[in-house]
Amino acid sequence: MQATKLSTKIKPIHRIPVIIISGFLGSGKTTLLNGLLSHAPKSAVIINEFGATGIDQHLLRQHKVPLSTLVGGCLCCQVRGSLTPLLKNLRMAWDANNNYFERVIIETSGIANPESVLDILLKDRWLSARYSVQSAITTVSAIMDVQHFERFPEVAAQIAWADSVVLTQTDLADAFQQQSIQAKLDQLAPAAMHLMAVQGDIDVDVILNTGKKIRPLLKDKLPLLAAHAFNTISVPLPVAMSWQQLHTALSYLTTYYSEQLVRLKGLVYTPECPQPLLIQGVAGRLYLPTRLAQRVSDDGVGRLVVIYTGDIANFAEIILAQCAITRS
Repeated sequence: MQATKLSTKIKPIHRIPVIIISGFLGSGKTTLLNGLLSHAPKSAVIINEFGATGIDQHLLRQHKVPLSTLVGGCLCCQVRGSLTPLLKNLRMAWDANNNYFERVIIETSGIANPESVLDILLKDRWLSARYSVQSAITTVSAIMDVQHFERFPEVAAQIAWADSVVLTQTDLADAFQQQSIQAKLDQLAPAAMHLMAVQGDIDVDVILNTGKKIRPLLKDKLPLLAAHAFNTISVPLPVAMSWQQLHTALSYLTTYYSEQLVRLKGLVYTPECPQPLLIQGVAGRLYLPTRLAQRVSDDGVGRLVVIYTGDIANFAEIILAQCAITRS
């Protein structure tokens, strides 16, 4: 009797695509992420914020997606060790819950080098068997000072590692500014796909269908970055201020500390509006606030996160004192 040959086929493991969104402070990463989620709601999201208090997730409240936050440092250094177990837990939840999301989108902090995230996804054997890097996207503000390319090496690193570069805030830039930034992008990422967002709008389908092929092994594009020179503080604002008072105080801070204050964002409450207001400022520029939907869990305490360079003694006290002056 002839022995029957048993044929066993091992079902290939499905690899979940990952989109990495990087970009310097205030370049529009969360705005881009909002647009992606509107077109691709079946996504799991990981947000990394340099400050100890997370703010960006409040802009994603309307999207009912699995959302994880990593705060208090960058994925490329302080909280790098937290990403691997988080991705493993997400994958195990995906296996146990009937594939309830189709992709993972990682938004890094504004000063993170995406190389470290790529390194984790491509070199960890367990993760690389279960995740694939679909695209590494970097947002670049058209109104960014071109001196930032020299002053902050993180900017160049974020662009150099991208396979897609999105030029944002073009409606706020003149032709010379756009040409200056575009020249830098052509120099740092000549092979990347260059896209332009107009008043926050972009062809999301192009991004979602970019980078389908497997990414090559990492190569030495740039030297390792030295430890960054950024500091961050989180300042509670327990007393409600009118928007005019708050705007006056923040305008003073962004003007007086324009060289050191790189990024300002916060969630604040004003007597004029029951809903919390999201405020944002970048390098001396203060934007109009965004009104968010009120939630039962809101405690009514405003929070201001400031990212700055150099050593500013008692900066938190200075901020609170300036708010007190405008309130009196």
